[in-house]
Amino acid sequence: MTKPAVAERLRALKRETMALYFAARDPRTPLAAKVLAAAVVAYALSPIDLIPDFIPVIGLLDDLVLLPIGIAIVLRLIPPEVMADGRARAEAALALPKNTAAAVMIVLLWLAMVVLLGLWAYRAFAAQ
Repeated sequence: MTKPAVAERLRALKRETMALYFAARDPRTPLAAKVLAAAVVAYALSPIDLIPDFIPVIGLLDDLVLLPIGIAIVLRLIPPEVMADGRARAEAALALPKNTAAAVMIVLLWLAMVVLLGLWAYRAFAAQ
């Protein structure tokens, strides 16, 4: 797969993931689909992956394999008309300008959680 093809595939995954987010918030979506969709969207948006993205080729491979599997399962659970509405909302949202401040805040929150967990673990094990 060429580099532009991989980039296009990742853009398509981003659109579909955002559509899942909107579909999961729809009241017509069954509860099981909402829970699974939330897990898929959380994994897609999380800066923490099973294999970090900075590792060449393999870093993006987990996103290109795991996300489509999760999306395919959720798509079977969500009614088609709900998914169509979600895709329309995702297209509209992707046309909006990007908000880098929100991305920075998410990364800072993750870092703060890691630091707090590290401090807690240090104090818990250092006291023993």
